[in-house]
Amino acid sequence: MGRQNPDHRTRQYRLSLVDNETHESLRSIRFNRPQLIYGIITGILALLLVAYLLFAITPLRTIIPGYPNEHSRREAVANAIKIDSLETAVARWNLYAESLSRVLTGEATIDFDSLVHNATPRYLSDKSAEELARRDSLLRETVQKEEQFGVGAQGARDLPIEGIHFFTPIKGVVATEYDRVSHPAIDIAAPTGTVVSAVLDGTVIFTGWDAQNGYIIIVQHRDNLLSVYSNNQNLLRSSGDAVKAGTPIAMVGGMSGKPGAEHLHFELWQNGQSLDPTRYISF
Repeated sequence: MGRQNPDHRTRQYRLSLVDNETHESLRSIRFNRPQLIYGIITGILALLLVAYLLFAITPLRTIIPGYPNEHSRREAVANAIKIDSLETAVARWNLYAESLSRVLTGEATIDFDSLVHNATPRYLSDKSAEELARRDSLLRETVQKEEQFGVGAQGARDLPIEGIHFFTPIKGVVATEYDRVSHPAIDIAAPTGTVVSAVLDGTVIFTGWDAQNGYIIIVQHRDNLLSVYSNNQNLLRSSGDAVKAGTPIAMVGGMSGKPGAEHLHFELWQNGQSLDPTRYISF
């Protein structure tokens, strides 16, 4: 007899559900090996999909180590806002320094309209170190002479700031107190259109406008004093004008349109250091 050929038929399996008492088959499933493998793979994929949906949609995702919770996200947003505010403050002070340097050295002032439209101002970044050193020397020499703006040695006095009589810029309530780090100024609440007066005799060395602070005017006084008046709707003096204490120089105007925005932002500086105006001026 010849060798019989082996049976190459696919082996079948059966999974049955049997009643334990009667041994009656309640449910029966027939499958082969490929179907078993496909079923296991499909089940694993289905479990992974369900687990992903649970962690992606439900609050269970917060139990994952390192996943930011609601508190962390609020802190991240608050930090981003603070960083943006600091960048804006640094840019504003760079603009003040650049404008003051240009005025004192007799150069043309910055075109604020072009800065507002372009929204890409570059203050000092396009100048070489040699140019900055040269301009710094000229600035120091000009300030020492104090002749260009009429606050020279004639009639100069060497009084402590406590002995100087300041004229009140406007009468009102101090809405925001002075803080050397976060707010080196005070905000004086006043209706729109209130006339702002110079606190001392001096010369206007800067006038300008920006979207956040409205019209700005800076006055140079004796004894290395500077007074800064911001958040105005209109200016009554121009750069180079000599003013007397009590002379109208601007008009208050709230720029943001929000409640409490109607105020004068007033700063007082001496020798490059900010001062608390409420220590020397009665509001």
